[in-house]
Amino acid sequence: MNNYHIYGLGAALVDTEIEVSDDDLNRIGVDKGLMTLVDEKYQRQLLGQLSDHLVTSKRACGGSGANTIIAASYFGAKSYYSCKVANDDTGVFFRDNMLAANVASPEHLGEANGTTGKCLVMITPDAERSMNTFLGISAEVSTQDLNNDAIAASQYVYIEGYQVSSETGCIAAIALREQAEKAGVKTSLSLSDPAMVEFFYDGLVEMIGDKVDLLFCNEAEALQFTKTSTVEDAATALAKYANSFAITLGAKGALIWDGEKSYNVEAQKVKAIDSNGAGDLFAGAFLYGVTQGWGYLKAGQLASLAASTLVAQYGPRLREEQYAELLAKLS
Repeated sequence: MNNYHIYGLGAALVDTEIEVSDDDLNRIGVDKGLMTLVDEKYQRQLLGQLSDHLVTSKRACGGSGANTIIAASYFGAKSYYSCKVANDDTGVFFRDNMLAANVASPEHLGEANGTTGKCLVMITPDAERSMNTFLGISAEVSTQDLNNDAIAASQYVYIEGYQVSSETGCIAAIALREQAEKAGVKTSLSLSDPAMVEFFYDGLVEMIGDKVDLLFCNEAEALQFTKTSTVEDAATALAKYANSFAITLGAKGALIWDGEKSYNVEAQKVKAIDSNGAGDLFAGAFLYGVTQGWGYLKAGQLASLAASTLVAQYGPRLREEQYAELLAKLS
């Protein structure tokens, strides 16, 4: 049996990323800065309304958890990802991306009939990303997609908080955490998006259980989840839910707590043009670091450096050669 550094569970989506203005978002009625679940028909309508922008669109394998696991794998972590795609062209594109990143996945991935999920990512000039997501068959990810042997052979499991919006996905996330706890595997989870915290708070608490070992969130998610008004108060409250955590603070860097000590990690000074995937990459880089035996400060420094690099370019992922460059820069 293979041993893995990280076992992930999350959505399998293919992103179409386009540049828009705030006026465009207002015109088509899209909530800025949030992930909104939509059906395929509505997503097509949005694409029709933005057809004049599609000449600059870019397609990329995505889904928050997939971005995290793929990033960790490119840094050098041995990774496994449970997800669901259909036997369509989009599913083939996603599977090929996973294979290229050396991420292991269930043997039956891509055999099901249906439609692979797609995410329309709209980037405004302030680098904010607004997402309209059609989950497709990804909404049907379930306990049948878990690999208990691979879970038990991992250092960490990573749960994408977006799974809380899917009935079967939420059940699978809870089962994954419980299986990991039973096997003595460390647990990590991302709150994913302010909308998930707002509309699925109880489900996220259930997914967390008594506590996870490591929690990822951004400032807005931390404040909303803990019902506090300052990062300091949120950090105090998060200790109830996690043995350690990382709160990303955008241009202000990140606040990291290793269970005993807090660290303030600075962000690199860059001109941000696209924040899509930055939190996912932060989590992937951080998980790579801690599974290599690094301390939380060094893992946070790599994560912050990676996220800062990503927001200065378009797309949810670094170019393949950039991962090694970042590791070399840190050493």
